[in-house]
Amino acid sequence: MTTVIVTGTDTGVGKTVFSAGLTAALGAQYWKPVQSGLEDETDSQIVARLSGQSVLPEAYLLNLPASPHLSAEAEGVEIDPDRLTLPQTDGPLVVEGAGGVMVPLTRQAYYLDLFARWQAPVILVARTALGTINHTTLSLMALRGAGCPVVGVAFIGDPEPEVEQTIIQMSRVPHLGRLGQIETLTPDTLRHAFQAIDMDTIRGAL
Repeated sequence: MTTVIVTGTDTGVGKTVFSAGLTAALGAQYWKPVQSGLEDETDSQIVARLSGQSVLPEAYLLNLPASPHLSAEAEGVEIDPDRLTLPQTDGPLVVEGAGGVMVPLTRQAYYLDLFARWQAPVILVARTALGTINHTTLSLMALRGAGCPVVGVAFIGDPEPEVEQTIIQMSRVPHLGRLGQIETLTPDTLRHAFQAIDMDTIRGAL
């Protein structure tokens, strides 16, 4: 089994769209361990629609669009991190976290704790917008401090070469490419945009 984790520097950074593109590019299955918020299309539904690949059922489906620990508490549910073991698959598996690296699953455990336990390679998705140097650097420090193998950083947004290079140089991490704004998001437009992502480096880390 080959597993890669996709996490982000923040909520809404674009990691679900990136996960869909990566799932399609690898011909992988997709798994979202905990889905918080069921009013709109879930992340699994988005990835299935954009990638054309199969998705595995979430371990927890929670109604409130909030941090998993708050969503669970609102429903009287307690998330059991020990239940969140990586599924066994025949081929590649893309696993998407929720929000950023330090999002709580419970009041005792972060997503980072899961990543450290799983020991699968991690791709960090980051904005190119103002503030990304701080957010991205802190996320990388947390991942490395927990012993997580980091594949590199994939950027989302308008090109900011000096900002991107600052992160890459100072954090000594591979630049995995950048997804710009996709006006009409479809499987075809995402596949075309994903040509900008360094799949050779990603495959080499798996």
